[in-house]
Amino acid sequence: MGVPKFFRYTSERYPCLNELVKQYQIPDFDNMYLDMNGIIHNCSHPDDSNPHFRITEEKIFTDVFHYISILFQIVKPKKLFFMAIDGVAPRAKMNQQRGRRFRSAREAENLEAEAKAKGEVLPTEKRFDSNCITPGTVFMARLHEQLKYFVKHKMSTDPLWSKVKVILSGHETPGEGEHKIMDYIRWARSQPDYDPNTRHCLYGLDADLIMLGMCTHEPHFALLREEVKFGRTTQRATTPEETNFYLLHLSLLREYLEQEFIAIKDKLPFPYDIEKIVDDWVLMGFLVGNDFIPNLPNMHVNNDALPLLYNTYMTVLPKLDGYINEAGDLNLERFEIFMQELSKIDKEKFQDTYTDLKYFEEKTGRRPNANERREYKANNNDTFNVDVNEIKGNHLDNDLQALINATDNMFMNDLEDGEEEYEETSDEEANMEMEFILHKKDYYMNKLDYSKVTDEVLADQAEGYVRAIQWNLYYYYKGCPSWCWFYPHHYAPYISDIKGFKDLKIEFELGEPFKPFEQLLAVLPAASKHLLPTPFHDLMTDEDSPIVHYYPVHFDTDLNGKINDWEAVVLIPFIDETNLLSAMAPCYQRLTDEEIKRNQPGPMLVYSWSSTSLGVVDAPQYFPSIKECHAFEKRVWRNELDVPEEQLKKGMLPNARRDMLFPGFPTMRHLKYKSSHKMAKVKVFDLPARNSSVIIELIRDKDEDSLERVANELLGKAIWVGWPHLTRAKVISVSNEKTRLHYVDKQNNNVNGTPLYTTVQNSGNLHKQWLGERNTIIEHNMNRLGIELGDVNIIVHAVNLKGYKYIVQDNCQMVYEPEWCEVPCGYAYQAVVKDVSAHVVQEVNRFSTLQEAYPPGDTVFLLTPGQYYGCLATVVESAQVRSGRIKVSVCESVEPTPVAAPAPPYKSCQHAAAACGVTNQMLSCITGCVFVVEGTRDGRSTDKLKKINIGLNLKFNKKNQEVAGYTRRCAVTGAWQYSERCVQLVKDYAQNFPELFDKLASSSIRDVFFESDLWPGEVGEKKYQDVLQWIKNQPFRRALRRDCGSEALEPEEMKALADNIDKQLEILNANERKITMQVKWNLLYKAELHTGEVSPDRAADYRLYDRVVCVARGLCVPAGARGTVAALLPPPPATSVRLSDRLNAAHTYLVIFDRPFAGALHDDCFEENRLYRMRPNQLLNISYGRKIRQDVRTEQALEPFSYFRPVSLLRKDDGHHSAFASYSPPADKSNGVEMNSPPQDKATHLLRNLLRISEDNPKANNNLPSESNQSWRIKPDVTPPALPQPPRVQPHGWRKDASSGGRPGPAPPNNWTNNIGHNNFKNPPPFPPVPTFNQPFPGPSQIPLQSPLQSRQYFNVQQQRPYQQNFPQHLPNVSANNSTAALPTQRSHTVPVGPIPQNMKSDITNQKSGMHPNPPRTGDKVVNPFVPLQVQTSQRRASQPSSSQRDANELVTPKAHVATQQQRAGAAANQQNSSADVKPQKKRKQRIAANLPFQEE
Repeated sequence: MGVPKFFRYTSERYPCLNELVKQYQIPDFDNMYLDMNGIIHNCSHPDDSNPHFRITEEKIFTDVFHYISILFQIVKPKKLFFMAIDGVAPRAKMNQQRGRRFRSAREAENLEAEAKAKGEVLPTEKRFDSNCITPGTVFMARLHEQLKYFVKHKMSTDPLWSKVKVILSGHETPGEGEHKIMDYIRWARSQPDYDPNTRHCLYGLDADLIMLGMCTHEPHFALLREEVKFGRTTQRATTPEETNFYLLHLSLLREYLEQEFIAIKDKLPFPYDIEKIVDDWVLMGFLVGNDFIPNLPNMHVNNDALPLLYNTYMTVLPKLDGYINEAGDLNLERFEIFMQELSKIDKEKFQDTYTDLKYFEEKTGRRPNANERREYKANNNDTFNVDVNEIKGNHLDNDLQALINATDNMFMNDLEDGEEEYEETSDEEANMEMEFILHKKDYYMNKLDYSKVTDEVLADQAEGYVRAIQWNLYYYYKGCPSWCWFYPHHYAPYISDIKGFKDLKIEFELGEPFKPFEQLLAVLPAASKHLLPTPFHDLMTDEDSPIVHYYPVHFDTDLNGKINDWEAVVLIPFIDETNLLSAMAPCYQRLTDEEIKRNQPGPMLVYSWSSTSLGVVDAPQYFPSIKECHAFEKRVWRNELDVPEEQLKKGMLPNARRDMLFPGFPTMRHLKYKSSHKMAKVKVFDLPARNSSVIIELIRDKDEDSLERVANELLGKAIWVGWPHLTRAKVISVSNEKTRLHYVDKQNNNVNGTPLYTTVQNSGNLHKQWLGERNTIIEHNMNRLGIELGDVNIIVHAVNLKGYKYIVQDNCQMVYEPEWCEVPCGYAYQAVVKDVSAHVVQEVNRFSTLQEAYPPGDTVFLLTPGQYYGCLATVVESAQVRSGRIKVSVCESVEPTPVAAPAPPYKSCQHAAAACGVTNQMLSCITGCVFVVEGTRDGRSTDKLKKINIGLNLKFNKKNQEVAGYTRRCAVTGAWQYSERCVQLVKDYAQNFPELFDKLASSSIRDVFFESDLWPGEVGEKKYQDVLQWIKNQPFRRALRRDCGSEALEPEEMKALADNIDKQLEILNANERKITMQVKWNLLYKAELHTGEVSPDRAADYRLYDRVVCVARGLCVPAGARGTVAALLPPPPATSVRLSDRLNAAHTYLVIFDRPFAGALHDDCFEENRLYRMRPNQLLNISYGRKIRQDVRTEQALEPFSYFRPVSLLRKDDGHHSAFASYSPPADKSNGVEMNSPPQDKATHLLRNLLRISEDNPKANNNLPSESNQSWRIKPDVTPPALPQPPRVQPHGWRKDASSGGRPGPAPPNNWTNNIGHNNFKNPPPFPPVPTFNQPFPGPSQIPLQSPLQSRQYFNVQQQRPYQQNFPQHLPNVSANNSTAALPTQRSHTVPVGPIPQNMKSDITNQKSGMHPNPPRTGDKVVNPFVPLQVQTSQRRASQPSSSQRDANELVTPKAHVATQQQRAGAAANQQNSSADVKPQKKRKQRIAANLPFQEE
């Protein structure tokens, strides 16, 4: 556990320390170390408060392996991976271990007893006893064998693991995990070939890892740990994929400490050395307590004990002749001076206690006894646990009064010997001094169980505490000095009594570690005796056992000034080593051979990769065997890492390059600044800091450069931004409040002194935007980083580095080039670092030629557009590099077609409440938060009281999050909607707790209830715990929480989708075949050639139902695994130190993979785990690359499936180019219209060119909303057809078409037909800019406000006619130009697909005859677009109806029957040929209305 609250306090005091881990910004680390016990605890018992929780051993091992894999993937160490599990600990640590295990066993027993008392039926399987995570247990022995298998498996199969040395220091090796890591680092530093610039990363949860890392004096050291969320309890991330990880940079902490003590830099009589300041800082951290010694009285981190220590240190150090902590050796004389100065705090803290004491004596006429004192509890206004008025009413009897007087006389006699030591003072001061002495005596007698406090007692207390400090320093700096020493008290002495020790001789006997069974018997309670071999059981429970008194069933705890129960002191007796070992001796002869082996210490295991196979390795259990093992195992014993004291390297090594900038390691060196302490409320953990922080203020140059000079100096160049977390960025513009200068590339003919920029004036909205950007920059630096920028007059706009990738030059040389983010970020000019290239470590290129990058046998992915996009290929030959092509072998396969299942409907609050039988307010309350406070109201304020939430927590208004499958928020109205699952859950809640619902319904709706409000006759019985337990056992607790508006399938949809894909794959997998081809190098993707967040295909986007393939290596997802996108999840909010991280945060995608795999996420809908969250740089979008998005179907529109489905052809006009040597492109086509189609008339051609309105230009249509009339889940690549317009009656006096009598009205635009007709408002209809003439526009009050999920029940147009609006189709798209007038956008529809066909014969016949099974539709001839505004009729003159009309009339008809629609629409007889056979109707000269915008149909 380390130092309680130390991590949060240090992080808030030094705000820049913690950095959110980003793949493209994480530093390169040479060595990575894991303190494994935190991982084991998290994976084995994530919910200790649930007595029903059960977990299998296989699940634990799988989760541990998965967690280790994720951590390795995040850091990617280059040289060493060290996994350390706690072995037998020193005797000093066993006191803390013993107390923690006794408390956890009692809490578990109480939870089970309470559950049984309530009538709950607990599972028959035994619960997981977390105390088994102790060396020597059967569980730890099995885990060790599994970890050995895991390391061998990863090194044999994962290329990243094969490049590093792996060390496994298991439970058999004595020592705590983190200290075994420190032993290795000390040993490595003593080696002659050690690199002093080695970069270290240590993962662990203990706060004392900060001190351990600082003790190493390594210049590049960082700690990795999960995100810490303080405040109200939040939902805990259950998987590492859902966890944010942070790096705490100790190199930056060293610079902060230099500012912390900068005031004494010029006052010292000896040389100032920051490394020795760090040593003294570590010493001061021991005084607030750790795992080996208790904290000093009144020294609590949350009570500003650390600033008090720092101020005392700065007062004392200039008076000394050197530093206190000399690299692990305590200078007793200097330390005594420091403690004397610090002892003043004792009397200052006693002032408040003395005031309360005087008040008590005035009211009662006596001093409080031990049971009435509460002075040891911090921040407690009620110092004494008594009612003064009640005491005044009771008269003391004579015997009690005589006893009090005798006690006072005894205390006065004890003071007579020390009267000469005190100067003459006033009566009040003398009284306070006397009370202070009496106060301390009460402490020693009540806390430390002394019958009488003498000078010998105080001297013994002082000596014991100083000895404990020295043991800790040895342990942190040199290794364990004694395995048998321990601090023999639960409490530390008062600071003022720690004196007279400067001549103390401190020596320790090294001894030997306990054996595993000896430690088990020393730390386990009797409730966990089953973890020990059977012969030792009676020692813990038999009344005749000589050590049975060490295992009390009932024991007390003491908060001792702490706040949380887990911080309390567990008052159990200390183990006597001699008695313990003598009692165990007779039992050893009854142990089995396996138990004897388990009781012996073991070596560390060092693994290195071997190119030759070492044979088959059998898995111990649960997992498959390793067929070819390439991990060579070597044993190293603990004493081999011992370093003699004279060979230890103390301080920072002399050849460490501290002046060099290592990318990813923050530093403040490159700018001038000064520091101060302020209560700035910096938000490091989403909450304002509770204490003062070190604020950094930049010192600016007096003469500020002009904007033009800055532009000439920085535009187009790479600089360093984000100080002190420096990262590279490319400047694209600079600006001040009046002007913005944009960079113009040098290739654009700007020579002969022509400026490199264009000028734009910041006026109007641009000026407001600039002011807002400046405020954002200032606020982010101050509120998150604690940096005062001052006045920001110039902003530098730059795109941050996204990653690196290899490219090929001249078909022979590999070049490592950066890739930049898409969204620029603004930085204050005074906070950017222009050039530190002379100090940057340049990484050595791994690949220099194509042969090195693509060796034969290597696996790559194809980026060739078409049928092979995303295929996994094997390199056959890369010798012909001059041709720019590489020969690969590809496994050709056809992708299954996703089927969109109907989504379950959601109900409005009114309908859901009616279904539940409750009011709207009641439903809203119970699905959110309902807080309960213990006890009765009695006028108490609930602000600082502990609150228990008995609500279902299915919606989160502040975080704007919903729970998948239960709640969602309407994007139009913002109202909450509820699924049938949610309705049933509320019904079950009401059925199980009807009295609670009755009270909630009858009470006024409020945020916080008291126990007496809801259970008036049962106050104190904690009825709310029954409710909490019921809620925890419900399956919705495991449901995915997502941001409102996220595009995501419901669980039922995902299950139906996966089932359909599985059925298709059964047929498709049997038709795979391998082919060999030559591919251009730039159309091959290999993950090792890209670093950071570089996407495999930057042009690709992702949508629901897209087929994707995993291209990343080292993940739990196998490379090449394919799946379907089931959710598009926006990036979670995080307190990043870089503003650009928020601007460039990428979505993640929940993918349903076709096959289950170890480490996949769990969902209740799936029997096997096959879900995983993927980032864009880990995927290739097959649907995008092969252009098969339009193939997606819904269950309502089933189409026969054909394995011989035609492949999307590559066209020159779509930007694709062939990667094959023998490729011959087909005839050019454009939108289905052949090149020999009839030419357009000159007037139409001229107008289209002038207005840039082209039916063949895909970019022109990009501004239109992507619509479809079949599935709101899917967004098609092409504009889908519109619904046909039925005949309508023309109003009186309306113009008639001379040729047709009465022309039918125009087909409604797609953005009207689909959305209004189907009640889908994800892509809402824009408000019309001009009035319509035939039908009233359906305003918001007329549009039914239904969710997109509900809209799909109106999907079939034959069942319900969509609302058809005759809107002028020639007008420009309003939603593109006037976004403020449009309703909020939502998901649009796509074309749905059918299942696998029973008969493929027709498709096969068509392909053999060269006939396309689904012939391309012919294009419509463009007519003259000059149409009066008053004439709202269609001018479609092609003999074929539009594709919109065809699809709308037969929405659920397969493509094979399109001809029937064409016949009904009056198409030409030949429906299988191109538009050459289509004859246009007779055209009529149109009237032209001037000055009107037009859009071609």
